[in-house]
Amino acid sequence: MIKTIKGVIDGEKANQVLLWIIDRLKSRVDFHKLFKILYFAEQKHLVRYGRFIVGDVFVAMQHGPVPFRIYDFLISLRQNSQSSYFVISQNHYIESTQKPDLEEFSESEIRCLEESVQENKDLSFYELSKKSHQIAWKNANPEDDEMSFLEIAKEGGANDEMLKYIGLNIENQQIFF
Repeated sequence: MIKTIKGVIDGEKANQVLLWIIDRLKSRVDFHKLFKILYFAEQKHLVRYGRFIVGDVFVAMQHGPVPFRIYDFLISLRQNSQSSYFVISQNHYIESTQKPDLEEFSESEIRCLEESVQENKDLSFYELSKKSHQIAWKNANPEDDEMSFLEIAKEGGANDEMLKYIGLNIENQQIFF
């Protein structure tokens, strides 16, 4: 069970990323597919540029990595339906009520998000679960299920130089979510 999660994320950026993914898929999206597309986009960006797009902490849940704060937000939205961005239906589908603000994104973020959408949009629940149950998920901290940024990067193919860079950022608390 998750005990404590450190740091904060940019809520507006998180909203825009979710809007972007939903817009690219052109339909409502189940939480599982949304989370896996985000996970693989975040992993790509971390490996290539040494930082996340949104920076939420990923936790190892039964069906793969889940962005902790985004998940918490969607669960609370499911209970009270107060959002100008999203509508939750059938307990685990999300729809957007507006288009994303593209000014929120860098070119590198769009590139990694687009690649993740293309690679994962047609995968089944089972295929996405299997794909995401790799090193970082398996080695999650048993105290709080938090997945290591370094393990996520290593799993994504980061070289030693990038792993050192990410490690230094973590030590200096500059990679915060």
